[in-house]
Amino acid sequence: MKLPRDLPGRRLATLLRRFGYYETRQTGSHLRLVSTLQGEEHHITIPLHDSLKVGTLNSILGDVAGYLGVDKEKLAEQLFG
Repeated sequence: MKLPRDLPGRRLATLLRRFGYYETRQTGSHLRLVSTLQGEEHHITIPLHDSLKVGTLNSILGDVAGYLGVDKEKLAEQLFG
């Protein structure tokens, strides 16, 4: 699946809520999310830009997919499909 090219950081944070992530703090233009679904805390940081760069989005999705134990393509399909 092709990743979206114009996804705002705030929208990604909203989409990740369905996987148990919630906001813990914001520092400047970066948002910190945490999930405890797998028994341990997993932290990710999302820049609050108007559109995330594809490499940044790919990296965040890879990190989340690794934590959840799913394929990155499946995760992207569930988020953006």
